[in-house]
Amino acid sequence: MPGNIKVEIVTPDKAVVSEDAQIVMAPGILGEFGVLIGHTPFLTTLKVGMVRYTDAGGQEHRVFVNGGFAEALPDKVTILAESAERRRDIDLERARAALDRAKKRMETAAQKDKVEYARARAALERALHRLRAAGKEVS
Repeated sequence: MPGNIKVEIVTPDKAVVSEDAQIVMAPGILGEFGVLIGHTPFLTTLKVGMVRYTDAGGQEHRVFVNGGFAEALPDKVTILAESAERRRDIDLERARAALDRAKKRMETAAQKDKVEYARARAALERALHRLRAAGKEVS
């Protein structure tokens, strides 16, 4: 079915994206999913990751999302994210510093506290996804 679907990505602070797209791919809690025009309606939880969409002109875009919810309707995808950043808005220096801090926290937390280790691991995951959304490969 040809046509475009409206994609909106919003946080408690602002609207990050509001435009037409050919396809929207998002990190659902049970795995990545894609939505095209005419999709069956559903609601799902999102995990930390990257929303990718191809705009009406064929250009691919990436947006980092820090969890949230997605609602797919036949003509619209709405993503309510805890936080979200477009690729161009990600501060690479800050993201790399967060990655380094998370790695150090994981090293020390592994020996002390399971809760602190889980927090450090979540911080590491957020930093990795932000860098990937910005188009930077990390090891």
